[in-house]
Amino acid sequence: MDQAKLPKVMLVDDHKIMRDGLGELLEQSGGFEVVGQAGDGVAAVKLAQQLNPDVIIMDIMMPHKDGIEACREISETLPDTKVLILTASTEEDAVVEAVAAGATGYLQKYSGKEELLRTVHDVARGECHIPGDAIRRVFAGIRHAEERRKTHGPGGLTAREREILALFSQGLSYAEVAKVRENQPLTIRNAIYAIQDKLGIGTKQELVVWAVRNGLLDDHQVGR
Repeated sequence: MDQAKLPKVMLVDDHKIMRDGLGELLEQSGGFEVVGQAGDGVAAVKLAQQLNPDVIIMDIMMPHKDGIEACREISETLPDTKVLILTASTEEDAVVEAVAAGATGYLQKYSGKEELLRTVHDVARGECHIPGDAIRRVFAGIRHAEERRKTHGPGGLTAREREILALFSQGLSYAEVAKVRENQPLTIRNAIYAIQDKLGIGTKQELVVWAVRNGLLDDHQVGR
């Protein structure tokens, strides 16, 4: 096959002997061009931007940045690059996390040479190589998240939290919100701090902006 048409493959593993052995296997098969190697997730993200490979074969457990996080960043910035997770991990959660991060394929390191080469070929063509049970778990997680969003609303806030935040965002004091809700001012104060923590918002001003942008004031208006 013309070298220019071979899928370009990048290898990412914190063990050099693993990278070298895998690279030799791919090159000797005559079906791939190994264009680069990286020994950790940080280096992988940087090198991927430079090389723009067709396929990245990547381990999960690595220093500085693991393969899941590196896969997520690469998938966001290089959507045409396919990531095949090749790992010794047998944990089901690792498969699910890899799929959620954008991996196109998942294979364990004890797989045979023929299976590995076939999987890399499939992934290079854009085919998905993910265990069926992992895909089902990912979709189950998506459904759960959607149900939670419908139940709790934006930011995962409960109906009580949304009402308290909406009243507070209209300029009511802790005491005034407490009067509307028939609570104690300290209860409202603690609730506001809990909402800030849940949303990861540092200031009250930012909290009010968030409430306005997410339409909370439309549902909870109060006359003053």
